[in-house]
Amino acid sequence: MRASRLSRLLSCVLGLVSVVSTLTALGQPPTRTAKRGPPPVPTTRPGSAAAIAYLSGKQPLVGWHAPSTRPIARDANNRPMLTLSTLNHNETLSLPADGDDGGFASADLDRAAHLLRAATGDEHPVDPRTMALAYRIQTHFAVPELRVVSGYRVPKPGSHSNHGKGRAIDMVVPGVPDEEVARFAREMGFVGVGVYPTSQFVHVDIRPRSYFWVDFSGPRMKNRERGILGDLAAKSDAAAVARGQPAIEPYGLVTDVDAALKARGLTGAATQGDDDEDDEN
Repeated sequence: MRASRLSRLLSCVLGLVSVVSTLTALGQPPTRTAKRGPPPVPTTRPGSAAAIAYLSGKQPLVGWHAPSTRPIARDANNRPMLTLSTLNHNETLSLPADGDDGGFASADLDRAAHLLRAATGDEHPVDPRTMALAYRIQTHFAVPELRVVSGYRVPKPGSHSNHGKGRAIDMVVPGVPDEEVARFAREMGFVGVGVYPTSQFVHVDIRPRSYFWVDFSGPRMKNRERGILGDLAAKSDAAAVARGQPAIEPYGLVTDVDAALKARGLTGAATQGDDDEDDEN
C-alpha cells in the first residue's frame, strides 16, 4: 500500500513539473533565426598568394577563362571575324572587319551596340575604335571569341566612365591569363587598361592619354583603383604617335561636324560617300 501511494505521489509531482515547464516555455518569446543575406563577395587581397599568381599571369584558366571550343569565324576572304559573346545576355555576334586593324560597317556597329547594351536594355553607339581595339586583341591571341563581361553602362550623374560613352569593354580572352591580355593591350597607345584580380577580367578602353591600373574590388563594391606603370603609359603613347597612329580626342558632344572632322585630321570630302544622303520613304 505504502509503495502504491509513493508511486502515485511521484507521478503527480512529475506531471506538475511537466505542466510548469510547458507554461514557462509558452511564456517565452519565440526564438528567431537570424536572416541570412547574400554571402560576402570574396576579395583577393593585395600581396596574397592568389593576387601574386594572378598578376604574374599564372591564373587558373577555368570557368570564363577556359579555352573556347568554338571554331574561328571567317569572312569570304578567310579573314577572322570579330566574335563577341556576352556573359550577361548569353548572345554571340560575329562581325567582318575591313582590314587587319579592324574597320566595321555602320550597320555592324549598330548590331554591336545592341549586343553591348546595358543590363537595363539601354543602348549607346559604340565607337568603332573600341571595336578595332577588341579585334586586335582577338586576332593577336588567335582565339575564336572574346567573352564580354560588360559593355555599355548607363552613366550615373557626374560619372566619367568610358563605359557610358561606347568606348570601353570589360572582357575575358578564353584560354589566356588576364595579365597577358593586359600586357599586350598596354602597348597599343591611347588606351585605358585595368585588371581586376577579384572579379578576374580586363577592362580596355580608348582615351586621349593612356592610363593603367589594378582594382581589387569585387562586384557591387566601391572601386579601389590603383594606378600603375605610368612611365610605360607615356612611352606607349609616344610610340603610337611615332608610328603615325592618330590620337584619341576627348569625348564630347559637338554640333559642328566640319570642326569635329578637322580635329581628327579629316575633311568632309574625304569621308563623304554615295550612301550619305537620307532616303525618303
